[in-house]
Amino acid sequence: MMGLIIAAVIIAFLLIMGIYVAATYNSLVNLKNTVEEAFATMDVYLKKRWDLIPNIVESVKGYAKHEAQTLEKVISARSVRYGDMTDEQKLQTNMQLSRELASINVLAEQYPDLKANQNFLDLNRQLNETEEDIANARKYYNAVVRNYNNKIEMFPSSIVANMFKFGKRQMFVIEDEAEKEAVKVRF
Repeated sequence: MMGLIIAAVIIAFLLIMGIYVAATYNSLVNLKNTVEEAFATMDVYLKKRWDLIPNIVESVKGYAKHEAQTLEKVISARSVRYGDMTDEQKLQTNMQLSRELASINVLAEQYPDLKANQNFLDLNRQLNETEEDIANARKYYNAVVRNYNNKIEMFPSSIVANMFKFGKRQMFVIEDEAEKEAVKVRF
C-alpha cells in the first residue's frame, strides 16, 4: 500500500512538472515570437528610412557639392545591402545613420535654397514621419524584449529557458549621447 502511495505521488509530481515545463516552454515561444514580430515591425520602418536616404542625399548634392564629406559619411553608413545584414547589424547601422542624418539637417540649414526645395521638403517630411514611427517601434520592441528577457532570467522559468536554449535578446539602445537628441528636421 505504501509503495502505491509513493508511486502515485511520484507520478503526480512528474505530471505537474511536465505540465509546468510545457506551459513555460509555450510561454517562452510566444514571447520569442512576439520579439521577432516587434523587430519585424521596426525593421519595416528602418528599411523605409534606409531607402529614403539616397533620395535625400541626391537632393542635397545639387546644392552642396563641396560638402561631399558629410554626404559620403551617410552613403558609407549604407554601404551594405540591407537584406544581407543580421538583426544586430541593422540595429548598429541604423544608430550610425541617425547620427549621420543629423549632420545632413545641419547642412540643410546652411543652404536657404535647399530648405525651400519642394522635393527636399517632402523627403524630409517623410523622414521625420519615419523617425517617429521608428521611435514608436523601438519602444514596443524594447518592451517585448524586456518581457522576454525577464521570463528567461527569472526563476523557475530560467531553468526551462536554459534547457531549451532560449537566449537573451538585445534591446535597441542609444549608446551615443549626441544621438539621444532627437533628429530634428527644421527649415
